[in-house]
Amino acid sequence: MSAPTQRPKVTEREARQVAEAAREQDWRKPSFAKELFLGRFRLDLIHPHPLPSDEDVRRGEAFLAKLRVFCETRIDGRLIEREARIPDEVVTGLKELGALGMKIDPKYGGLGLTQVYYNRALALVGSASPAIGALLSAHQSIGVPQPLKIFGTQEQRDTYLPRLATTDISAFLLTEPDVGSDPARLATTAVPDGDDAYVIDGVKLWTTNGVVADLLVVMARVPASPGHRGGITAFVVEADSPGVTVEHRNAFMGLRGLENGVTRFHGVRVPAENRIGPEGAGLKIALTTLNTGRLSLPAMCVGAGKWALKIAREWAAVREQWGKPVARHEAVGTKISFIAATTFALEAVVDLSSQMADEDRNDIRIEAALAKLYGSEMGCLIADELVQIRGGRGYETADSLAARGERAVPAEQLLRDLRINRIFEGSTEIMHLLIAREAVDAHLAVAGDIIDPEKSFGDKAKAGARAGGFYARWLPKLVAGQGQVPGAYREFGALATHLRYVERTSRKLARSTFYAMSRWQGRMELKQAFLGRIVDIGAELFAMSAACVRADLLRTTDDHGKEAYALADAFCRQSRLRVEELFGRLWANTDDLDRRVVDGVLAGRFEWLEAGVVDPSDDGPWIADATPGASTEENVHRKIP
Repeated sequence: MSAPTQRPKVTEREARQVAEAAREQDWRKPSFAKELFLGRFRLDLIHPHPLPSDEDVRRGEAFLAKLRVFCETRIDGRLIEREARIPDEVVTGLKELGALGMKIDPKYGGLGLTQVYYNRALALVGSASPAIGALLSAHQSIGVPQPLKIFGTQEQRDTYLPRLATTDISAFLLTEPDVGSDPARLATTAVPDGDDAYVIDGVKLWTTNGVVADLLVVMARVPASPGHRGGITAFVVEADSPGVTVEHRNAFMGLRGLENGVTRFHGVRVPAENRIGPEGAGLKIALTTLNTGRLSLPAMCVGAGKWALKIAREWAAVREQWGKPVARHEAVGTKISFIAATTFALEAVVDLSSQMADEDRNDIRIEAALAKLYGSEMGCLIADELVQIRGGRGYETADSLAARGERAVPAEQLLRDLRINRIFEGSTEIMHLLIAREAVDAHLAVAGDIIDPEKSFGDKAKAGARAGGFYARWLPKLVAGQGQVPGAYREFGALATHLRYVERTSRKLARSTFYAMSRWQGRMELKQAFLGRIVDIGAELFAMSAACVRADLLRTTDDHGKEAYALADAFCRQSRLRVEELFGRLWANTDDLDRRVVDGVLAGRFEWLEAGVVDPSDDGPWIADATPGASTEENVHRKIP
C-alpha cells in the first residue's frame, strides 16, 4: 500500500551528511587530478599517453564509419530543430544500427565499444543533431544500462540489457519540482508492500528521455521500518506500469528535439527484484554511475568545437572587410585561435580521461568532473565566439539564411543547444563544490575533526596530532620541485616549459588551499567563490597537462605532430594567462562586498532599481505543486516502434 508523501524537512548540516554518505570514501587507485590539487605533479600517471587495443580500435572505427553514413544520409538536423522532435524512423534506424547498445557487452547484444569510441560516436552524432546525442547519452551514460552494469544482479542484467541494447530506451529520474542538487529533500517514496514489492508515489521533473522511455531508473525514498534499512533507493521501473503518467513534455531554449518531461507515479507497484543494490544505496549508485557518465557531455562539446572551428575557418577566409579577410584582422583572429587551441585541449582532456576509464587503473572521479566542468564552460565560450565571428549571420537562424539564398549555418542554434551543458548533470556551481570536496579530501581525512563542532575535545586533540604529522611531511614538499629545474621534461621539447609551469603552479595551488583552510577552518565550506577559483585553476592545469601529453603522442603516431605542438603551445599560453588571473582573484576580490549586496537585494533595499519596466511573466507559482495522488493529466508518453 502507498503512503502520503511529505517532503523531508532537513537542516543544512543534515543535507551535507546525506551527500557525504553517498560519496566514495576510499581512494583505492591513484588519481592524477587529486595529486595535482595536493601539489604533486604525477606525470607518470598520464604519460606515455594510454592507448586503446588494436581490437578496440578496429571495432570502434568500423562503427564510426557506419554511424557517419547514417548521420549524413538519415539525420536532418534542421527538421528536428523545426519540428522539435526526432522522427520515429530515425530512432528506429539508430536501434537497427546498434547505437542503443554502444556501451553494452556483446554477450547481451551490444557493441561493446570502449569509453573512447563511445564518446567519439556521441561527438559525431551530436554534430548532426545535439538532440540525438542527448537521447543516446541519457540512455547509456545515466540511464538503466550503466547502473545495472556496475551494481545490478546477474538476473537483472540478463533480463534488461538485451532489451536496452536493441529496442528499449531508458531514462534516469532523480530531480523533483522542488529538489535539484539537494537529494536529502527527495519526496518520492517507495513503500514496502510485503516482502516482494514496493509502491512508488511522487513526481519527477526534467526526465530526459522520459517521454519516450521504455525503462526508467527511479530514485525514491524507502521509509525505515522493521526489516527495512530505508533511505534513497534505485529501482528499475517499466514505463508502461499502471500508475505511471507522463504529464507534460517540456520545451527549452535549445535541444528542441529533447524528449524531456514530467512523470507522476501513483501507486506504482514495483517488484522487489527490480531494486538496484540495497536500500539506501541510491545516491551512491547515481554518483558512481556519473564518474564515467559525465564524460559523454564534454565529448559532445568537443564535437561542437570541431564544427565551430570548421565554420570559423571557412567563413573568416571568404568574408572581407577593409580589403582583407576578417580572419586577418587581429580582433577576429584571436577568436579563431581560441577556438582552435581550446578544441584541441578539450579533445585531449576527454580522450585522456576516457582511456583512463577504459583501463581502470586510475580513479578518475575528479578527472571526469573536471572534464564536464571545463568542457561545458569552454564549449559555451566557443559557441559564443563563433556567433560573434559570423556577426549578424551568427544571430540569424539557419532556415532564415537558407530562405534568402545563403548557406544554412546553425551557429545560433549551437549557442542555444550548448547552454544547457552548464546545468545538465550537475551545474557549474555544484561541480565546483563537488570537485572542491574531493580535492580537499586528504586535508579533511587528517584534520576534519578539528573543525567539526560536534567532535569532543579528545577527538579534536587526536586530529590535531594527526594533522601535525601530515603537514610536517607534506608542506616541505611544496617548496621546490621539478618545475624549477631548467631541463626538466626535456623529452617534450618546446612544451617542456609548460609542464614545468604546471608542476610549479600545482604546488602553489596546494599552498593556497592550505592557507585558506588555516585562515577560515570550518568556514571554508562557505567560501564557495574561493573554492570555485581553486577548482578552475586545477581544471586549467589538467587541460594543459592533457594537451601536452596528447601533442607528444601525435608527434610519434600521427602526421600532424608539428601542428599539434603548435596548438598545445597556444592553448597553454592562453591558459596560463587565465590561471594567473584566477590566482590574483583568490585574495583580491569582491566576495564580501557581493554578500552584502545580496543581503540588500533580498531585504528589498534595492527594489527601487526595478522600477520602469513591466514583467511579462505570469503570476503562477514559482514551483509547481507536486502533491502525490492520481494524475489528472493526459498521458503524453509515446512508444517509438
